[in-house]
Amino acid sequence: MRSHVYALAGYAAAAVVFSWPLAAHIGTHFTGSPAGDTGVYVWNQWVFQRELVDRGRLPFFTDAIFSLTERANLSLHNYTVFQDLLALPLIRALGVVPAFNIVYLLMTVLTAYTTFLLARRVVGADPGSDPGSAPVIESWLAGLLFAWSPILVTRGSGHFSLVAAAPLAAFLLLLLRASERQRVRDAVALGVALGWAASTDVYYAVYCLVLAGMFLATRVLTIRRRAESPLRAARWALDVLLACAAGLVLSMTVTGGWQFAALGTVVSMRSLYTPVLLLTLLAAARLALAYRPDLVPADRAALARLIRLGAVAVTVTAALLSPVLYAVGVRIADNRWDQDPIFWRSSPRGVDLTAFVLPNPNHPLTPDAVRAWLTPRPDAYFENVASLTFVALGAILLAWRAGFRVPRFWAGLAIFFGALALGPFVHVAGLNTYVPGPWAFLRYLPIVGLARTPARFSIVAILALAVLFAAALAWLGGRRPERRRAVLLVAAALVVFELWPAPRPLYSAAVPPIYARVAAAPAEVRLLELPVGVRDGTSSIGNFTARSQFFQTAHGKRLIGGYLSRVSRRRLADMRSDSMVDALIWLSEDRPLDPSRQRTLIEGGAAWVRRAQLGFVVIDRARTPEALRDFAIRALDLQLIDASGEFELYRPAR
Repeated sequence: MRSHVYALAGYAAAAVVFSWPLAAHIGTHFTGSPAGDTGVYVWNQWVFQRELVDRGRLPFFTDAIFSLTERANLSLHNYTVFQDLLALPLIRALGVVPAFNIVYLLMTVLTAYTTFLLARRVVGADPGSDPGSAPVIESWLAGLLFAWSPILVTRGSGHFSLVAAAPLAAFLLLLLRASERQRVRDAVALGVALGWAASTDVYYAVYCLVLAGMFLATRVLTIRRRAESPLRAARWALDVLLACAAGLVLSMTVTGGWQFAALGTVVSMRSLYTPVLLLTLLAAARLALAYRPDLVPADRAALARLIRLGAVAVTVTAALLSPVLYAVGVRIADNRWDQDPIFWRSSPRGVDLTAFVLPNPNHPLTPDAVRAWLTPRPDAYFENVASLTFVALGAILLAWRAGFRVPRFWAGLAIFFGALALGPFVHVAGLNTYVPGPWAFLRYLPIVGLARTPARFSIVAILALAVLFAAALAWLGGRRPERRRAVLLVAAALVVFELWPAPRPLYSAAVPPIYARVAAAPAEVRLLELPVGVRDGTSSIGNFTARSQFFQTAHGKRLIGGYLSRVSRRRLADMRSDSMVDALIWLSEDRPLDPSRQRTLIEGGAAWVRRAQLGFVVIDRARTPEALRDFAIRALDLQLIDASGEFELYRPAR
């Protein structure tokens, strides 16, 4: 018991130190900009409390955004329900900003602690061991390495749902326990863990299912190297085809490809995608001939027990997720479920292979050139950071060279999820090799395809690496017990130094004072923020910013635009069916508006203001095109009543 208390206390201290100076500005700043995804995650906690507590309604529907259309369905939004529940009592007691920051720090501690429990279980800790005995300290360092890895620290500047990675470690821990004990209570706990994962980030639910599939595969399949392949003709044919495909790729690389006419049809061979795919598949087939998969014999009783426990876990998960499943059902019934088509080359890119061995980009001593290389576009930094840490890799390599047998399952997890994180095509140092990764094929699977950003698979890879790190340290310490303390002191010092991200950049949570007037107005009025639009995780019409939803947590009035993780095409059509909103969206994109259309809208402006119950308009001068500002003032008959910095507050005169 003492080891758990010490572990939690140590992680709490690490949370404060590694996020410094956040603790000194807990009520005034964030570790991410509220104009980006941070603003939406703060809004999640506020709107959850608004709908559940203030309105007494199911919190998966809201009229806080897109308020001129039907209530927004939040079932496909990255809603962070678990964190929202934790924030409920804190928001009332402390306010929105402190509550968000406390939940963020709490999730880092919880992520570290569950990893500590998993590492202790894998390495083989005695439940009654003292803090100074193996492998408690090794496991504690594993939790530290995962929770404050460069990958998760980077996510703590924007993708806060991914910081809450505790369900991944908890699911693996319970999966091991359920496999050993095969009790119904363990299946129930496993179902709870899966529901927990889905309520933090849907990606984590997908990852848990993939982990369960891999774990099951290791129990029912064994792969052995063939002593001698009987398929000599097949081997010979594959060798010839491999040589031909390699020659084709090489010649196209040198010449740039060809274009020729065949039977009156122009045939172009310029791209390496298809030739390299063919070469990769042939190489995979050739490798498969050298190994033989065998099914592990299983009796019917064991199979029936496995099916029963799986059904229990699925039932528990479905019960926990029943509110969101209901919202999904409503979305489907309303024809608001969109399935984006999947094309061969359309998936988002994964991480560059080089990113795995880069130094921690959040470290104060890391050259700016490293961060610049990871940011080929403004939003790319979060997805490109994948540093596996030199200390962990070095400890595992050192132990392996000294005779340590690396656990196959955990090494397999690290390699497989690392390969998935490479995305559809492997990039090395910025160059596309055209070699397809596992994600190029697995993204077509119905459930796996929900995790549409492959770079995030690297989170599971670093979790597996943290477990391997603990196992390697325990082996090194057990090999020479008299040197264990020295090994752990050196490892701890190196880990803390390499992971060190402080001082963290902070972003102001200040709300412009003009919103105090908006907050004091009657609850039924709406607020229009210009520029306006509809934004989701992959597309945008108009020019909406998440900052508007963050400001909404202070004034509480309904917004006409909005930003969710996923917005249906029908929602976009509903928004644009309003001619005034459509014109405002059009102008927000800095497009010209037809003069005759302008005149018609200006003539009907007063009626639209009454119908929309428009109480205020906020214009962001720094982002609003002049044509949009002039049109809005004329069409809505706006009068300036206040200003603060780049923000102007208007009220309709009629």
